[in-house]
Amino acid sequence: MEKKELTCIGCPVGCSITVKREGEEIVSVEGNSCRIGDRYARSEVTNPVRTLTSTVLITDGVIPRVSVRTTQAVPKGKIADCMREIDRLRLQAPVPIGETILKDIAGTGVDVIVTKNVDRI
Repeated sequence: MEKKELTCIGCPVGCSITVKREGEEIVSVEGNSCRIGDRYARSEVTNPVRTLTSTVLITDGVIPRVSVRTTQAVPKGKIADCMREIDRLRLQAPVPIGETILKDIAGTGVDVIVTKNVDRI
């Protein structure tokens, strides 16, 4: 039996969770104080995902970089591929909050959006 220790990131409590597996089957999830922890732990051992946040260079903006994020969580194993795509981006000010700047990042089906308005200098 495989045992995995996790710290839940589903809510501010940060429960210490133990997940026991036999092969692909999850036998038990212990230590969570809510359903969010159970859901997080099961996902983390079978298909870990993360919402990705970063910044992108912006030309002629009142700030040099603008914050961006994925519209949904992406597979943890795809984060490096996603970051390579984000790092290649260059935007031209002005840029409105919520604008989609990259569709289907790294073939995940997830878009990247701007999270801050940036005016032109």
